[in-house]
Amino acid sequence: MRFPRTLAAIPAALLLGTGVFAQGQTPAQSTPPMSQQQINEEMLKELRAIHQLLERLTEPAQPAPQPATARLDNLKGFALGRPDAPLTMVEFTDLQCPFCRQYATVTFSELKKNWIDSGRLRYISHDFPLDFHPHAMAAARAARCAGEQGKFWDMRLVLVTNANLLSPDYITRTASDLKLDSKAFAACTASTKFDADILADVQEGTRIGVNGTPTFVIGRTAATTLEGPMIVGAMPYTQFDAKLKALLGAAK
Repeated sequence: MRFPRTLAAIPAALLLGTGVFAQGQTPAQSTPPMSQQQINEEMLKELRAIHQLLERLTEPAQPAPQPATARLDNLKGFALGRPDAPLTMVEFTDLQCPFCRQYATVTFSELKKNWIDSGRLRYISHDFPLDFHPHAMAAARAARCAGEQGKFWDMRLVLVTNANLLSPDYITRTASDLKLDSKAFAACTASTKFDADILADVQEGTRIGVNGTPTFVIGRTAATTLEGPMIVGAMPYTQFDAKLKALLGAAK
């Protein structure tokens, strides 16, 4: 953080000691001159005040509180489940996120079996790669490039459940294991053809207050929008199940 020039100049001036005070106006005759001890004490007071101010300026900003509900206007993306399912869930995910990995390995299979495969839930994936995960953007591109060959969900699941192993080599090996056309996949991942779509997901997530992954928005299915409660984090299946049952009951 860059501090105001006036603050930066104060300690330097104080370090000059008595010379700084000597250059000021001559005190009135009725005021006795300050002793060196008094000068030192005044300097210490000023330095303490500056130190306290700098501490306040350098305190980390606290993230905004997570909203309880959200409205999405962007429902584009790869989806699982029936398009006419009564409920829709959108997941904002970072494929290198350890919490997304936990959700994918612990919760998602039950959610898919009980809600998606049963026709009651449409599930949409939105990307939210975080800046401090160096392979998250490449993983998001790779999943979408695999989607060109009909393997989006296969690639996505392998990458997120092995988030701790992500690297360019691992992504290439996964494409080979999934029997993708290697040349087409390599050309796709080397391009930026999907970056605008990924950015649109990030902008939508940022607009509704997403500040971590995974984050979910759940609501009644509509053609172009989704409005309803947000669930944040790798919560156990029971929490998703309870929320979905409540929404389904309200929809009926």
